[in-house]
Amino acid sequence: MSYQEKLQNLAERERRAEAGGGSDRVAKQHAAGKLTARERIELLLDAGTFEELDKLVVHRCTDFGMEKERVPGDGVVTGHGRVHGRPVFVFSQDFTVFGGSLSGAHAAKICKVMDLAVKNGAPLIGLNDSGGARIQEGVDSLGGYAEIFWRNVQASGVIPQISVILGPCAGGAVYSPAMTDFIFMSEGSSYMFVTGPDVIKTVTHEDVSKEDLGGASTHSGRSGVAHFVYPDERTTIEGVRNLMERLPSNNLDPAPRAKCSDPADRECVGIVGLLPDSSAKPYDMRKLVGEVVDGGEFLEVQSDYAKNIVVGFARIDGRSVGIVANQPAHLAGCLDINASVKAARFVRFCDAFNVPLVTFVDVPGFLPGTAQEYGGIIKHGAKLLYAFAEATVPKVTVITRKAYGGAYDVMASKHIRADFNYAYPTAEIAVMGPEGAINILYRREIAQAEKDGSLQQERERLAGMYRKTFANPYKAAELGFVDQVIRPEETRRALARSLALLENKREQGPRRKHGNVPL
Repeated sequence: MSYQEKLQNLAERERRAEAGGGSDRVAKQHAAGKLTARERIELLLDAGTFEELDKLVVHRCTDFGMEKERVPGDGVVTGHGRVHGRPVFVFSQDFTVFGGSLSGAHAAKICKVMDLAVKNGAPLIGLNDSGGARIQEGVDSLGGYAEIFWRNVQASGVIPQISVILGPCAGGAVYSPAMTDFIFMSEGSSYMFVTGPDVIKTVTHEDVSKEDLGGASTHSGRSGVAHFVYPDERTTIEGVRNLMERLPSNNLDPAPRAKCSDPADRECVGIVGLLPDSSAKPYDMRKLVGEVVDGGEFLEVQSDYAKNIVVGFARIDGRSVGIVANQPAHLAGCLDINASVKAARFVRFCDAFNVPLVTFVDVPGFLPGTAQEYGGIIKHGAKLLYAFAEATVPKVTVITRKAYGGAYDVMASKHIRADFNYAYPTAEIAVMGPEGAINILYRREIAQAEKDGSLQQERERLAGMYRKTFANPYKAAELGFVDQVIRPEETRRALARSLALLENKREQGPRRKHGNVPL
């Protein structure tokens, strides 16, 4: 074979790999509103930076006539490139080849880029579009999933792992995305479930659609599995690029810092009109966050799930920070099971990857009720407490209004080692709210007032007296539990200065294999 013939042979093999399942299957993919595996990579990575690996790999199965069906690449495109100039590793499953099903060879390709990502301290992004395990390969396929799962665990807290669901993701395939840091889904075309609608109907006689069972809206608003949802594939992939701007490449790098044209000492005048005069009235904490952060830009995580707490990424004076904030506009900002778990996972991610934590507190307590108690609020609430106490990144806390009971302790209080704790003059820090406290402290007075027919007036007088004495930031400030009482307008300046001072913070806990987080 001449040199020219050898080049033609290579070109033909590469052409077959790039053709995927062929023009008919590609057309079907497009007709379903989905991009191909290679088109997705082109959108994700900086132009011209993709370097493909294992382009010519084929499966090794000889059962069920599979030896006659070998497509170069075997249903997954793998390699590396750059996002915003920084290296990343990527795999993109190709639904046009064997339905994107996972074989031993397919899994080995994914494992190779996972290993390279960890060795090189670069994020891993997986674009998932697969029918699941390749049945023809039996245990070899199952073993491939387990190899991926093991690597997900080893990479956890070492490099950011991002899963993008752009088609079906079912059965054992769901557990790899579940162990990554963030899951993106696209409306109308992405699904995740352990068992599909047909199996559920057979076993439990429940009739449910794929969308209701495991669609983007279900996992963003009901289960909390998905962190980000976008209307189509293009906006989903752009969302991934947007998130990557805010994350370090690995656990040894600092959080990225961007140029900032928003003055660090800018007064937050909008906060003054935002806070109601009455502590019983709600307000939107996201607006308060927007007043403080650079350019008002806040990338919220899990925005449709557990709305009583707000988490996400922002910048303050160019520094990437993680925001955790109670949301008084939903359930009065109470902590419940879902909010505790949502915030705990986010706090642990930020701590693993050197992203400072800024916490805004307006919490009347934990949500009462038998559903919460039976559901394990004690255990789940402890997850958030554990996460904040475990975190060694810079932690700065601002109490805007209510901070009552154990919820005060949990929300990055000084007692669990927040570095700087600020409070507004509107802050109310106490064991419980005035209405509940007076029932205990002034039981006799209330009983007498009830006999005298002046119960309402007496309760108002006692509550006002309690609020004046205890429901304010000054008792905590006198004890050193609040470092400074600040005017709301000073919030951005106080946070920027604190974060600058804490830039070189070093904190080591006791030596141990790992803690036992209350799962």
